[in-house]
Amino acid sequence: MIDVLLLNLRSRDTVSAAEIARLQEVIVKERTFSVGEDIVVEGSRPGYSTLMLEGLSARYKHMADGSRQITSLQVPGDFVDLHAFLLRKLDHGIVALSPCRVAFADHSDLRKTTETMPHLTRLLWLNTLIDAAINREWISSMGRRSKRAHIAHLICELYVRLKTVDRVDVWSFQLPLTQSELADVIGISLVHVNKTLQALKRENVFSWENKTLTIIDWERLKAIAEFDDTYLSLSVEPR
Repeated sequence: MIDVLLLNLRSRDTVSAAEIARLQEVIVKERTFSVGEDIVVEGSRPGYSTLMLEGLSARYKHMADGSRQITSLQVPGDFVDLHAFLLRKLDHGIVALSPCRVAFADHSDLRKTTETMPHLTRLLWLNTLIDAAINREWISSMGRRSKRAHIAHLICELYVRLKTVDRVDVWSFQLPLTQSELADVIGISLVHVNKTLQALKRENVFSWENKTLTIIDWERLKAIAEFDDTYLSLSVEPR
């Protein structure tokens, strides 16, 4: 069950046999969610944190006018709400954008882990720090990158994150986003999203058909996005 989490953690540090055994003890319950179903309800106080095993989910905030802003995307190997362990009440919701399979870690078990296994605690802490780094990058995209560069950057990021957990096929990966959901990520209208996607496709840097995105020219896509994966902390070193 925790194989995808281990891929995530091992891309940044070693994980001992004792730490693996502890994760196997803590992460034991599974559940599936349908498209559009809330994995975590905004305003709730979950007694557990949720690990993505398969699928794509999103953190989101609803605005007073009924619109929605997606603030992050979660892929396999990500804890969608590890921060709920300390925050308690969540100020946002988490929704399944595709059929999702998840596992749960009770907060009581996580607390015991933090009290007895300092290195594993730091690895889980790193998970939340990378979440924050991704959030900073998204804010930079929202505020300063062109929408063309913003979309290119998102594609680069998702490719690298999915490659880290063995969820790519050479240069292709599953991207089950609708254009409407992409508009909620980028923060622009559906019409603007469509025009920007068509412009990028004419540059022949990627194709996106039947929920499969294939990168055609990685170097060109990175150049458009000004993409630098430093913020993802993909170096294996002691933490």
